[in-house]
Amino acid sequence: MPTEPTTRRRVAFIFPIYNEEGNIELLQRTVDEVTAPLAGKYDFSFIYVDDGSKDGSLAALTGLSARDGRITVIELSRNFGHQMAVTAGLDLVDADAAIIMDSDLQDPPRVALELIEKWEEGFDVVYAQRRSRQDSPFKRLTASAFYWFLGKMAAVDIPKNTGDFRLVDRKVVDELRKYRERDRFLRGLVSYIGFKQTAVLFDRDKRHTGATGYPLTKMMRFAADGIVGFSTTPLRMITRMGYLFSLLSFLGVLYVIGVKLFEPETAVPGWAFITIAMFFLGGVQIIMLGVLGSYIGRTYSQVQNRPLYSVASVRTGANEAAEDSRSTVR
Repeated sequence: MPTEPTTRRRVAFIFPIYNEEGNIELLQRTVDEVTAPLAGKYDFSFIYVDDGSKDGSLAALTGLSARDGRITVIELSRNFGHQMAVTAGLDLVDADAAIIMDSDLQDPPRVALELIEKWEEGFDVVYAQRRSRQDSPFKRLTASAFYWFLGKMAAVDIPKNTGDFRLVDRKVVDELRKYRERDRFLRGLVSYIGFKQTAVLFDRDKRHTGATGYPLTKMMRFAADGIVGFSTTPLRMITRMGYLFSLLSFLGVLYVIGVKLFEPETAVPGWAFITIAMFFLGGVQIIMLGVLGSYIGRTYSQVQNRPLYSVASVRTGANEAAEDSRSTVR
């Protein structure tokens, strides 16, 4: 009796694009070469999300999609940020698994084969964990400090030295679509959701060309999203600091009373200490208000319930650009 043909599993790559004109052709060529040996076992597709690029990235992507029917190009109406671009790709993907990968070639496409291998072993999330990275000392130092601080503050266990480079099974994608918070920290969300997860170690390459889309200011904002989005520790710290300063104030009162009663001749009149204390406590109060403001601001943005992003067009294969008014998947 002839055996029935086995249905090939579908794997989709998601690439967020922002001013990556010089990387796009090489990226697609490299991914094609890497996945070619598995072409008989899997159906591969590629989703490029143009996040409001100001260079020729969109034109390059349009040329790719015209030549390759496996390529889909999502054009966002403006720059919404890396995490929103990845979210747009996840909202559109229709495959058994999705591989999220940056487009600057620092995430080596060859590692995708190891992610797929672990997925076939039964893991639902396979994240690429950096064993080494070819970045500046300042970048390595700040990244190390961020993951240390996040590990201390976050309420969920977020693996250190990981980015968004990972494979997620279809059921994980379906779960991620339910989470629509605006200040997104996807690697934290994936850890929060759970399922069977494992790591694949890799050595991160140098950026091929162009400038990073994450300068220091964006990195600091991104770090704040990770900490505030997955921890209420800063709020608890405010209460603890209040108790601490109340205790110090009480000890100060006891000290002043003791000096007045037992050694009045050593008491030196002056306002320096009082002035310094006022400025210090005023600064602490402002910091506390800033922490509260961060949480209140996130709440305000969320209750507005605006779409996470807006799609200008979707190009699939050799088809003409199709206007797409769906901005989110609810």
